[in-house]
Amino acid sequence: MSLATMFKRNSLLDERSTWVTSVVLIVGMLAVVVLHALPSDHAWHLNGSVVSLLGKYLTYMLLALAVDLIWGYLGILSLGHGAFFALGGYAMGLYLTAQDAPLAGWQSAMVHFPVAALGVVLAPGLLALVFGWLAFRSRVTGVYFSIITQALTFALMLAFNRNEMGMGGSTGLTRFDELLSFSLSSEGMTIALFVASGVAVLLAFWGCKAITRSRLGRVCMATRDAEARVRFIGYRVEHVKLAVFVLSAMIAGIAGALYVPQVGIINPSTFAPLFSIEIVVWVALGGRATLYGALLGALLVNYFKTLLTGVMPDAWLFLLGGLFVVVTMFLPQGVAGLMAHLRRRREVTT
Repeated sequence: MSLATMFKRNSLLDERSTWVTSVVLIVGMLAVVVLHALPSDHAWHLNGSVVSLLGKYLTYMLLALAVDLIWGYLGILSLGHGAFFALGGYAMGLYLTAQDAPLAGWQSAMVHFPVAALGVVLAPGLLALVFGWLAFRSRVTGVYFSIITQALTFALMLAFNRNEMGMGGSTGLTRFDELLSFSLSSEGMTIALFVASGVAVLLAFWGCKAITRSRLGRVCMATRDAEARVRFIGYRVEHVKLAVFVLSAMIAGIAGALYVPQVGIINPSTFAPLFSIEIVVWVALGGRATLYGALLGALLVNYFKTLLTGVMPDAWLFLLGGLFVVVTMFLPQGVAGLMAHLRRRREVTT
């Protein structure tokens, strides 16, 4: 097979996977909306708690997309993306808290939704900009970058645990009642948040796919595979890394903002390094550098987490660690890679 034929074939497969993923997301959202609208005594009716749980899964899928964009296509393994997710969540949490009681100082501005929405993307974006500029300018790469991102999220967890931060201390922010003057406990708001999360995942998926197909995406993949050569031909690699890293942090912040009203709480445990490591496991299981694999991995891991933590809560972390080891050893390209391998075998046999 010639190089041109292989490139064309890969492009067609990528196009097909994009459309299939988009259709599955849209059909899935419509199915949930329809099933929720059924009478409460119907056998297939989905109640509000199930819809909220599915909405939480969608926010995790959005977060996984953010990690896959920088890890799968740029080769940057961040073990601190939970921090960006939490910052977006805290920005939304402050807005929701301000609807019930006035906040003091600079937090009083968060009573306005446009200000809060700006904070959702600016807080993680500015942190990623400063942190990334310092790290990439110093050419910190590989495991060293992973370690300092984990140190970053751990430091933020300690800081947000302090009552002096005005973020609720170890309890965090909770007891939210209204969003945009609508009750969060209403069925309409539950389904609206679910749909908003699904639309965000769909738009982020299309946006990330457009980036990976663009010239920027090709430079990212070249940097991942041979950074020294990319520098040699004249590209400012640190600028490319910084731009994509900031964008990824903003996507994570949006995921956190959609997570908080559906779960009803945000606290410093979201900054815990273990959560950031879990995100990496989602992407590794689903398959790096595919985007749809990240979505699939986040959904599968969190579904089984919900299922197994009720049956064997003490064993879940051991299962998660074992899963990561198995995937690393036997499925280096994740579920998406396994599906692609099976498809190629089927094509060869036919």
